[in-house]
Amino acid sequence: MADVLMGLDGCAVDCVHPEKVALVGANAPGEDELAVLTGVFKLLGDPTRARLLYALLEAGELCVCDLSAATATAASTVSQALRLLRASGVVAGRREGRNVYYRLSDGHVRLVLDVTREHVVHGTSMAGTGNPAGAVR
Repeated sequence: MADVLMGLDGCAVDCVHPEKVALVGANAPGEDELAVLTGVFKLLGDPTRARLLYALLEAGELCVCDLSAATATAASTVSQALRLLRASGVVAGRREGRNVYYRLSDGHVRLVLDVTREHVVHGTSMAGTGNPAGAVR
């Protein structure tokens, strides 16, 4: 019988831990939920939208002109980004007279932003330990 060459990331058997595989299958997000999840991450993947979200995280609530000034972003760009963020449920708005004041929609958004930033800061501090900043772990 000839030896089979296998890559370093390959397995010699089809399933080493069937109980873990079953657990993953039972708890994995469905296709619809995955579509929504990836949509939120795509929203966060844009530097302008991320800058706006972190401004709202710090300030709590800001109108378009204040967000524009705080992030050095054109008001029209801020408005367009907020429209997407609002439609996705990431931010909410409150009208007061002619102004709309935007805020993060709930604590879950705050948590995602906080944890993501902490991950990035931790990754940067790990750069001297053989793990380059931004490397996927």
